[in-house]
Amino acid sequence: MPRSYPPEFRRKVLDLVASGRKVAQVARLLGISDQTIYVWRRQHLIDTGQLPGTTSTGLSELATARKRIAELEYELRPPPVA
Repeated sequence: MPRSYPPEFRRKVLDLVASGRKVAQVARLLGISDQTIYVWRRQHLIDTGQLPGTTSTGLSELATARKRIAELEYELRPPPVA
């Protein structure tokens, strides 16, 4: 499972990039992947309405709904045949 970073850390990383630092430089300095920073930046642009897409809130709600659906489907499964 991918490592999870706190929102404050993500915000600081994006602030460093926004201040003019190169993504590769920030990634190397903090020991994270360039790709991780690009994903965070893209999601930030979506969350702020600068790019089309599903917001972080929407993604969270979708994950919760999928989990609940899986639970309900499990409850509806027929019992095993002996």
